[in-house]
Amino acid sequence: MKAFVFPGQGAQFVGMGKDLYDNVPLAKELFEKANDILGYCITDIMFSGTDEDLRQTKVTQPAVYLHSIISALCMGDDFKPEMTAGHSLGEFSALVAAGALSFEDGLRLVFARAVAMQKACELNPSTMAAIIALPDEKVEAICQSIEGVCIPANYNCPGQVVISGTNEAIAEACEKMKAAGAKRALPLKVGGAFHSPLMDPAKVELEAAIKATTIQTPKCPVYQNVDGKQHTDPAEIKVNLIAQLTASVRWTQTIQNMVADGATDFTECGPGKVLQGLIRKIDASVTAHSIEK
Repeated sequence: MKAFVFPGQGAQFVGMGKDLYDNVPLAKELFEKANDILGYCITDIMFSGTDEDLRQTKVTQPAVYLHSIISALCMGDDFKPEMTAGHSLGEFSALVAAGALSFEDGLRLVFARAVAMQKACELNPSTMAAIIALPDEKVEAICQSIEGVCIPANYNCPGQVVISGTNEAIAEACEKMKAAGAKRALPLKVGGAFHSPLMDPAKVELEAAIKATTIQTPKCPVYQNVDGKQHTDPAEIKVNLIAQLTASVRWTQTIQNMVADGATDFTECGPGKVLQGLIRKIDASVTAHSIEK
């Protein structure tokens, strides 16, 4: 079975999507529609802005969403997903790809999420760090031993968990992780502690936006981050989408469940090739490739 997956924040790069805009009429039309919806030329920042401009959460998230879903939609007849999933922000792209959300509503929700998250980041100085080569259980135990907010935020693949919390808690956790045998405990260049309780201030705005948006029954199962399981019921999808903001991204479990349900071929749509690398580490028996141009 063919599965399509979509990346999250962190995959962005200056110039992303320009080749699509220049060469595919549908892509140009969708990018221009996005400029109108957002009320500013996000294409200018995506195609020729600075890394710093693109790294702002309120820009990064719609930029990655646009590149991802437009890459998929421009595949034409080759785009026939039998199941979809997205990493964090990518879940919105996955829902559009599965027909649960319209392109326009997906963009509006992503922008609302990005603005709300940026505000939350400014309220609470916070960060994330990647922990490499330490068992999940050990990472969880060390997080629980830290005073202050410090939680496993992304279960990316076996031996790679991203933790999220206050600056002080993450610094302390990184030292403890290295002492416990982690190969690396690498602070990430992010705006804040995504997928942690520190995103609670953003939840009110996002919940209102999601509840006001129509979500249809998807044409194929969408595997959601909060539990790694497939969902097709619009009410369930909404609940999970709201919870996702402060819950862990269970990507390892998501891919394991997709494979168990018959996925053999994964296509990553959007900037970068991070997800296909994670998928190969989770299950080397499947094929994984990417479409970004």
